Amino acid sequence: MGVPKRLTEMQQRFAEFLVFGGPDGPMSKREAAVAAGYSPDRAMREGSELTNPRYSPLVVKYIGELKEERLRKHEVTYEGHVAELARLREAALKKGSFSSAVNAEASRGKAAGLYIDRKIIKTGKLDEMTEEQLEAKMKQILDDYAPLLNAKTVEGESEEIKPSLSSEPKELESSSDPQK
Repeated sequence: MGVPKRLTEMQQRFAEFLVFGGPDGPMSKREAAVAAGYSPDRAMREGSELTNPRYSPLVVKYIGELKEERLRKHEVTYEGHVAELARLREAALKKGSFSSAVNAEASRGKAAGLYIDRKIIKTGKLDEMTEEQLEAKMKQILDDYAPLLNAKTVEGESEEIKPSLSSEPKELESSSDPQK
């Protein structure tokens, strides 16, 4: 028995169902064989033989070509991606959906490299530090953030205040008491 010179219609349908799926989505080899017209009793064996290059090299080659075609069709390129985001932005603006338009434009900026997401992950546990290390760390934090901690904003004006580092607790007025 020699190798056939061309695919039969059933072999072509099998390959197309296997690569592209059916109306209900992706198909297994058995389901593709039944959908292509093979006997349900032999469908599992036919599906296995049709995807084996020793038995059906033309079918395997055709399946490979169909998969490449599908990849080219759905290929994502930088230019295509940015153009699609621009199209989505324009459609959102026409509908008055400004939030969606802003998101599309921000995504275009990220794709173009205009935005950088930066995350800083610090490790270490406070329970593993000695009391001296904790005090040094708290002093460092106070020194680093002193400009923010010392600024007091009153009606648009900024005023410097001195932080109290004394260990004595201060009494706080309770705002829940209506008579105070």
